[in-house]
Amino acid sequence: QVQLQESGPGLVKPSQTLSLTCTVSGGSITTNFYYWGWIRQTPGKGLEWMGAISYSGSTYYSPSLKSRTSISRDTSKNQFTLQLNSVTPEDTGVYYCVTKRGLPLADFGSWGQGTQVTVSS
Repeated sequence: QVQLQESGPGLVKPSQTLSLTCTVSGGSITTNFYYWGWIRQTPGKGLEWMGAISYSGSTYYSPSLKSRTSISRDTSKNQFTLQLNSVTPEDTGVYYCVTKRGLPLADFGSWGQGTQVTVSS
């Protein structure tokens, strides 16, 4: 059973970069056909898929967030990371790392517990 755990700062100042890491246990992020993503829940937009990275390192982003989002991975640590640039208070919410096997990038079956991020000065 794959387990995911988010980590990162709970408070970020406006205009700064939010960086979150997801540590994976019980499975490898390079396992064929698995996709590793980020979903957030904000008061303004509800649940929102942000992007994903594949088992081979290919990345996929939500069109609405693509200009501000970057997802990368560290295979030696079995982790993947979300960076969201130029944050505003509207980016405040709970951020989840998720995973599933195969496309499409929807209906993710495994979720981390989520981490609260607040954007405030």
